[in-house]
Amino acid sequence: MKIAIASPPVPASIAQGLSTLEAMVTDAARQGAKIICFPESYIPGYPGMGDPHEDRSLQRLQAALDQACEIAVKHSIAVILPMDWHAGNKLLNVAFVISEKGEVLGYQSKNQLDPSEDNFWEPGDRRQVFDINGLRIGIAICHEAFRYPETVRWAARHGAQIVFHPHFTGSNTNGPELSSWGAFSNPYYERAMMMRALENTIYFASSNYATRFPESASAIISPDGSCLVHAVYTIPSVIVADINPDLATGFLANRFKPETYN
Repeated sequence: MKIAIASPPVPASIAQGLSTLEAMVTDAARQGAKIICFPESYIPGYPGMGDPHEDRSLQRLQAALDQACEIAVKHSIAVILPMDWHAGNKLLNVAFVISEKGEVLGYQSKNQLDPSEDNFWEPGDRRQVFDINGLRIGIAICHEAFRYPETVRWAARHGAQIVFHPHFTGSNTNGPELSSWGAFSNPYYERAMMMRALENTIYFASSNYATRFPESASAIISPDGSCLVHAVYTIPSVIVADINPDLATGFLANRFKPETYN
């Protein structure tokens, strides 16, 4: 199966985000991908990066989700769409799973917030896996996969063959200027991606924005921890890789003995 990871610029509005989404979905579908994943809080755009406050209204977010479903149907590709979402009186950070038929299969919430996000989102409270075209997937959003490896192991132990990882690390104003993916001098994020795959014997597919000063690049990691493909820093793009679900055995995840940690 071919899967795709999007590395878009941070959208300045929902309209801009959806325009870029359709262009990247079209590109991924043209290359034969069956699933594409976008970065954290892609609609309406990561907080503080220029999105209008009114774009976070329930009505506008619902309209954006509906449009994304239409795009998925049009191109016959499943879409993992991270969004802000209203659940009762809470604003959650979630990733919707949309099938190639435009059906919303549900969403994974971000349950472990970065401390800097405590005043913006509320944490979610459940984890789940999804089935798309015979592939079982999990989702862990940014900080929770980088700092809480249990989130990825939970998905692997519940049969996930791949965990998608929408995230945002970087800035458009300042930061490191990276040149080599996974270099020792880089921030730890890319090596953490490798570990999440290796320590669970599953695929790990991470999507970041193409900012001026990224601290990691989008990548697809194989169950042995090797990087199959990665994006080029700062350049908006879609990366695609062939994966073999039979290699995602979850072998190491399933050898975990939780009863010995009581």
